[in-house]
Amino acid sequence: MIWKVTGPWVYPGTSRNTQPKPKLWRGVKDVRRIVLTGGGTAGHVMPNLALIPELKNSWEVYYIGSETGMEREIIRQAGVPYFSIATGKLRRYLSLKNLTDPFLVIKGLTQAYFILRKLRPLVVFSKGGFVSVPVVIAAWLNRIPVVLHESDLTPGLANRLCLPFSRLICATFPETIPFLPAKKSILTGNPIRREIFMGSKEEGLSICGFTKEKPVLLVTGGSLGSVKINRLVRSVLPDLLSIFQVVHICGKGHLDETLKNKRGYAQFEFISTELPSILAAADICLSRAGANFIFELLALKKPTLLIPLSKQASRGDQILNARSFEKQHFSMVLMEEEITEERLVEKIKELYANRLRFTAAMEKSGQQNASAKVIKLLHSLANSSGNL
Repeated sequence: MIWKVTGPWVYPGTSRNTQPKPKLWRGVKDVRRIVLTGGGTAGHVMPNLALIPELKNSWEVYYIGSETGMEREIIRQAGVPYFSIATGKLRRYLSLKNLTDPFLVIKGLTQAYFILRKLRPLVVFSKGGFVSVPVVIAAWLNRIPVVLHESDLTPGLANRLCLPFSRLICATFPETIPFLPAKKSILTGNPIRREIFMGSKEEGLSICGFTKEKPVLLVTGGSLGSVKINRLVRSVLPDLLSIFQVVHICGKGHLDETLKNKRGYAQFEFISTELPSILAAADICLSRAGANFIFELLALKKPTLLIPLSKQASRGDQILNARSFEKQHFSMVLMEEEITEERLVEKIKELYANRLRFTAAMEKSGQQNASAKVIKLLHSLANSSGNL
């Protein structure tokens, strides 16, 4: 369901003004509430999604996100009330929108302020992304404690802007702690969706139309897709299909209709509920190096060839993530600037040949799902905030 603060109330499946206002506007003092925020990419949403089932056991959970971001549909499907605000992107490059977006940020800050003032949550948990900045500042103005979570090895711009207005920031990588204020930082790891462990290999093979005769290579360029990875993988597809069956998550608008009926090749724009089973079917993976997904691959013990976004296309966080996993012998790394068709095939074959070595290293890693640790921290902060 999606609720807005301004204008007439609209309930799913009803006409305007046919229902009373939600109970959240009444008697708020004795209700234990939490507001989650974050959006823009799946990396800023999935850890929140991992926490929601556990939080619902003892909290009323609400979400503040953007009006058009991908988080809107993801959170709606999770059954969490969703409030949308205006957002402006924080760009590091010259653009005319840099002149207009500050006004959207101010509008979003005003909207978030009044949403939080009415909800009066005990704590706000922010996963970052441009939508989180006005929400965190609005929480600070309402004297609501904020917990940030940083998935990448170095803090992103949004989290750096939010740090002065937060009580704590949770880190995923041990290497992140030196970049954070000592009194605010805590190492928790990355929350992982529990459903990711519930996949069926047989179901995954069936979804893709695959058999058990060949190993499965999963290729993904991140939640928004990667044109370069898509092009390279498709250019060497005959070589890959001689050894593997290939399931390719290529991103919205990046399907190749000429390969629609290609035997041993299954392509999807985006996968949601079927992802656990497709991961269960995969023997090895080729992926970008976004922290959330690579920690899911680590939890599932999936050997992976990581191709991090280059510094020309990002702030370099994926390179650091990938190098950390390479150092711990969880993954292989191929830099985007070094890719050729021959080298890509060579590295994929090498990964498969050495897959048991990578699996053994991941089994010894001791990495645990961070959800329980983060939720315990949120409860502790709420209990000490004086809002109960």
